[in-house]
Amino acid sequence: MRPPRRRVPENPATVRRRLVALTGTLSAFVALTLVVVVQVVLAGASTSAVERVLADRADAVIDSAEATSDPGTLTVSSTRLDPGVAVYDADGARVAGTVPPSLREGFERLSHSAVEQTTEVGEAYSVLARPFALDGGTRGVVVVAEPLAPYENDEHTALVVSITAGALMIVLALALATWISRKALAPVQVMADTAREWSEHDLERRFDLGPPTDEIRSLGHTLDELLDKVAAAIRAEQRLTSELAHELRTPLTAIQGTAELLAMRPDLDEQLREDVEDIRGGCRAMATTMSVLLEIARRQASGGPTSTTSAAELTALVLEQHVRPGLRLDLAPDLLLAAPPQVVLRALTPLLHNALAVADNVTLTSEVSPDPAISLLHVSDDGPGIDPAVVGRLFQPGTTTRDGTGSGLGLSLARRVARSVGGDVALLHATGAGTTFVVSLPACSATSDDQS
Repeated sequence: MRPPRRRVPENPATVRRRLVALTGTLSAFVALTLVVVVQVVLAGASTSAVERVLADRADAVIDSAEATSDPGTLTVSSTRLDPGVAVYDADGARVAGTVPPSLREGFERLSHSAVEQTTEVGEAYSVLARPFALDGGTRGVVVVAEPLAPYENDEHTALVVSITAGALMIVLALALATWISRKALAPVQVMADTAREWSEHDLERRFDLGPPTDEIRSLGHTLDELLDKVAAAIRAEQRLTSELAHELRTPLTAIQGTAELLAMRPDLDEQLREDVEDIRGGCRAMATTMSVLLEIARRQASGGPTSTTSAAELTALVLEQHVRPGLRLDLAPDLLLAAPPQVVLRALTPLLHNALAVADNVTLTSEVSPDPAISLLHVSDDGPGIDPAVVGRLFQPGTTTRDGTGSGLGLSLARRVARSVGGDVALLHATGAGTTFVVSLPACSATSDDQS
């Protein structure tokens, strides 16, 4: 079975959501601006309307005013004396009209006005005082009050209508932006899903958005060309790995055979026999490494099902390769890794080898991962830890020991082997005494393995 893919969490801050949020923000700003503009315009229009009504009423009263036979006195037709209209003579005495109690003080103050003026009494009335003179020279002042409540009610109604219209405009803009962005960015979502599923196990997968008729399809076309080049490079690397491993196997087999024959000779002294054993051990390690490289190249090229490794198999392999009193294994009995045993062992070997070289006690444990498709293996020791200056280049090619020395591909190859099956190798803890590495590998259940 193929190792299960990790689920990549959705990013809530998608381009579509940002576009919709930006549209909503701009719509809200425009709606607020329109509401403010409408209210300012209505306030000015209401003020002009009040002033025009006051002026018309004052003109009507002045037109109906007449001088009496008594010099300096006035008469006004009662038909022009609406509520809130009063006429005063030159001495400020009221000669016509009625004054509401709430406006009495304001009317009396304006009854002596020498020039036309408009003022507000409280917040309920706008009052106009206009001096006038009749043909006979008789002078007076007409004071007219207009209630502001009807105009304010109209403004409040307009405010409610403006806010409602603005809210509807925002909702419609958001709906339209959502629909347009979904349609426009649908190819991008297809590209994202394809890229998430595409990997070295599926080198032939492409976006296939069609001819580059727009910017997004042009991007997809360009990325398809890039993926062709990446796939070609990966295939070339796989072929090179496989060919090198095959080419090295022949001389390695010859060396190993010669070493085996030498070990069988009874005339070897102890020093020479130890040297031959070192050669045999090195040949076995090289053979294991090449087998792992061939397995990785074969699996990457085919993309087909891979074997699994149980806790019992892994325990037997580790104890066979690393026989030390300080090594302790604590693996869950139901542990089942979706990777070949030799691949798992090759990912663990550099970590175990380095830990056993510097520590008295080394523990290999399995831990529960938040992701059910991943199993975690911890390699912990009580050694002196790792120099912080070395941490940054610990997994670079050429670093095989934890003090940053050595040569070869030990730790970097271990990480590459783990990543080849969908896992990883990382340093989890290295402060003070003790070090812990974590090896993440794809997991599978026994049920799914049986079905596969």
